[in-house]
Amino acid sequence: MSELFKTPPDASDPEFMEEDDFPVAAGDGEVSEDGLYEHFRFTADAGQHQERIDKWIVDRIVGTSRSRVQKAADAGYIYVNGKAEKSSYKVKPGDVVTIMMDRPRHELEILPEDIPLDIVYEDDSLLVVNKPAGLVVHPGFGNFHGTLVNGLAYHLKDQPLEEGWDQARMGLVHRIDKDTSGLLVVAKTEKARSDLSMQFFKKTTRRKYLALVWGHFDEDSGRIEGNIGRDPKDRILMTVFPPESDQGKPAVTHWRVVERLGYVTLVECVLETGRTHQIRVHMKSIGHTLFNDSHYGGDQILKGTTFPKYKQFVQNCFTLCPRQALHARTLGFRHPETGEELDFESPVPSDLQALIEKWRDYISNRNIE
Repeated sequence: MSELFKTPPDASDPEFMEEDDFPVAAGDGEVSEDGLYEHFRFTADAGQHQERIDKWIVDRIVGTSRSRVQKAADAGYIYVNGKAEKSSYKVKPGDVVTIMMDRPRHELEILPEDIPLDIVYEDDSLLVVNKPAGLVVHPGFGNFHGTLVNGLAYHLKDQPLEEGWDQARMGLVHRIDKDTSGLLVVAKTEKARSDLSMQFFKKTTRRKYLALVWGHFDEDSGRIEGNIGRDPKDRILMTVFPPESDQGKPAVTHWRVVERLGYVTLVECVLETGRTHQIRVHMKSIGHTLFNDSHYGGDQILKGTTFPKYKQFVQNCFTLCPRQALHARTLGFRHPETGEELDFESPVPSDLQALIEKWRDYISNRNIE
């Protein structure tokens, strides 16, 4: 039960700050009379309709699941107005809901782990790593081991680092999603971290992504502008709000068609901003969900025919590339020490390349455009 609820590390550099704050209030960690430690505290507002507490809590904690909440309730860790309640309890206006655990709040400790890293460039100030799909960048939400940061801690364990170096961030100045592959720059000094963070904040870095998306484009290129914020109906997901809205944070994505492949299209995306899930939610907002993006519905057949053979073909494609078809292909920035402009390009990974080739073979044998 000790792994049920975990909070993300504090990240205060500009790129991390582009992500929404953790949308719950954490407890102060004091010990109750029965020896439990408060981890989270919520107060239901005056207009709260009666709702099962397990669903109510899931809507307020990013990264947990209803089954985990139910297990916590069964273990006596969910309290309402100071009394332990089961997951069937109905939350009422004014209820004070606390999550009590049998341990203090988790303090993040980065443990070095010998995880193979594809480092494409490294000097005394920074390194550039090519992250494979499936590798979580930073510990959190049940992934406190086996992450890129754990691998970086191992890689840098014998290198002299500045006194006071923030081990929790391990020099990260930006992130990409677990199931997105591609390039990341990592600072090895505080000067490099500060300089690179400011470059991301001022949008002077150069990033291009390759994405396979559902649907056909009439135009060859375009621009998507829309605020990005947490989906009020599902806090795990992000959604797009109108640019003039006071919800979410401003975001701009430029796209260009690379190759038309019938019911799907290969596009290049260039980011002006770096919001959470930006390409994924921006492309969905214009009707072009990323192929096999399970969070946003791309793992369903969104375009094409109803023929069984086509359905089987698409299912085979999902198996071939079992993640969202998104790759951080290029990364460019100014070196924080030398001032030299550096640009890197990552080859298209084998699973995405095989997926593209499969669609090419499909349309070459079927005139569907």
